[in-house]
Amino acid sequence: MEATPARPMRGITGSSGDGSPVDVTVSVDADGVARVSEIRPHVDDSLITGSNWLDLRGFVLTAPAAEPHAHLDKALSWSELNPPLGDLTDAITSWRTGSVQLGEESFRRRALQAATAMLRNGITAVRTHADILGDDDPLRAVRALVDVREQLRGLMTMQIAVLASPLTPTRHIEAALDAGADLVGGAPHIADDPAAEVTRLLDLAESRGIGTDLHIDEFMDGDHLTIEHYADRVVDWPAERIRTAGHCSRLSTLPPADLAFVAAALARARMSVVALPITNLYLQGRQGASAGRRGITAIDVLRDAGVLVAGGADNIRDPFNPVGRADPLETASLLVTAAHQAPDTAMELVTDNARAVLGLEPAGLQVGARADFLAVRGTDVVDVIATAPADRVVIVNGTPVARTETTSWTAIAPSSTETTPVPCVMER
Repeated sequence: MEATPARPMRGITGSSGDGSPVDVTVSVDADGVARVSEIRPHVDDSLITGSNWLDLRGFVLTAPAAEPHAHLDKALSWSELNPPLGDLTDAITSWRTGSVQLGEESFRRRALQAATAMLRNGITAVRTHADILGDDDPLRAVRALVDVREQLRGLMTMQIAVLASPLTPTRHIEAALDAGADLVGGAPHIADDPAAEVTRLLDLAESRGIGTDLHIDEFMDGDHLTIEHYADRVVDWPAERIRTAGHCSRLSTLPPADLAFVAAALARARMSVVALPITNLYLQGRQGASAGRRGITAIDVLRDAGVLVAGGADNIRDPFNPVGRADPLETASLLVTAAHQAPDTAMELVTDNARAVLGLEPAGLQVGARADFLAVRGTDVVDVIATAPADRVVIVNGTPVARTETTSWTAIAPSSTETTPVPCVMER
């Protein structure tokens, strides 16, 4: 990502995740990248006076969030397509039918709207999947996302993964990569021959020397595990080459011994896994033997085995999820309540770990890290996850790039002894 044109701040004062006030000094390296040069407890206001120091007392500073699994081409299409409620199969059918009517400008407009909402909420990096759409103009979503990526360059890092269906001709996948997509993706578990589809997609990635991000085993009842074949194929890939598995809902229903075996295989293959609680809570567990069960992958077992796990939001108000706020704190909250993650862990899954899944360097409150931050009004991490206030400042390369401020008022009910008019309390 290129540096933002504005001049980086000299330093920032805020609170760490546990609520401790800190001063963060920022310096710029030889490549023009703003980095954290010092972190010290805040004890003296006089040290932070003067120009070019950002006073964010009352805000919690964290690493910026990253969205490791988005569908910006589908985002905000719910009201346009008016799809029925349903499971994954219903959503796929609705999208394939409805997307025919959506032109390139629709994809560009909705993707930009969703991406800028992400940025305001603290997401400075996103990996989005892009559908190949029919035969008349199959690359219109890819072209739109490439345009949005360029429009947000310097503010947001955007990676594009081709989302090939089992029916997508290989030549269309290649054309999408030529048009600017970065990674090979797909959903091999829905193919008639999942192993053959994994082989097709990985053969293409290997021929180009690029990484993969596959939708894997997004079901709960079944007799196959696509992820095992995926792990076996990439175990000897170069360590730096991306190999990511999204969803992995089936792992949550495996017997413990089978799950431990798969987790060990994923760790050996250095594969990352993205848990997607919002969409999988909506789509999975509607019917069949797993009706009523939750479709979130086995986060704790995977992490205990040494697998890099991140949390993502997936869909934003489209046929696969009618809600979603483009907010990492929404994802973090569901990781706490639905996936039983500790608040600190949940925040790590949507910030540090999500950046690592995208192959990005560390950022936030670490000496030497990029001076990119999400600042949220609150007292500590638990508070900001619980309340998810809109009051936020987003910092990229040491420079504020987005700020949201809210005001509110509350009429206080009088006690039985009060005779004066009800006062109005203003908060900012």
